[in-house]
Amino acid sequence: MKFQKTPLILLAIALLLGAFVYLYEVQGKPQREDAKAQTEKLFAFKEDEVRSLTLTTPTQTLAFAKTPAARVTASKTDQATAQTPADALVWAMTAPDKTAANDASVAYLLNLLTTGKRQQTLTVPANKQAEFGLDKPIAIADVKLANQQTHRLVLGKPNFDRSALYAQVDPPAQAKADLAVALVSTDFENAVNRPLADWKVKEPVAQPSPTQTLKQSQPQKP
Repeated sequence: MKFQKTPLILLAIALLLGAFVYLYEVQGKPQREDAKAQTEKLFAFKEDEVRSLTLTTPTQTLAFAKTPAARVTASKTDQATAQTPADALVWAMTAPDKTAANDASVAYLLNLLTTGKRQQTLTVPANKQAEFGLDKPIAIADVKLANQQTHRLVLGKPNFDRSALYAQVDPPAQAKADLAVALVSTDFENAVNRPLADWKVKEPVAQPSPTQTLKQSQPQKP
């Protein structure tokens, strides 16, 4: 029995197409999704790679550095730092004061930097910078990694419906004709707009001794 060549060729083409579709859709999908997630992320570094953080706002400049716990002067109420091994790295404020940093405040900002994504990216002329609040940013966050790489996020003003902030991710040192402006989460506004006290470990509140409490509770003689 003889088979015609044309059906065999068509069958071979169908099998090849099927194999291609399988490889592209099934096996290639995870890689494409991972690549897309990386391009959407603001930065590719991880939180534990950061060794220093500088936050500049219109009202203050704050600097933090990962420091051996033994060198950090922590308050008595900072149990987390007190129980940390002496050679472990913890966050310390280096400017404007030298003191233990509030881990929660620093970690919140770093988490946004390492997990935050671009909601959208716009290409705008450089002379339109002021329209996005990038000429006078609400904050500039600079980080330095363990491998000595540095990264910067410049936060501008909110968009028209306050659903996002305009921002520049690792802007070039030299101004270009066009700017890449990203839309990022408004959570950044809460993360950077904190009073100085919120960036430090809170000092313990002095509690009256039992003797003082007893004396205060006794009625005063006329």
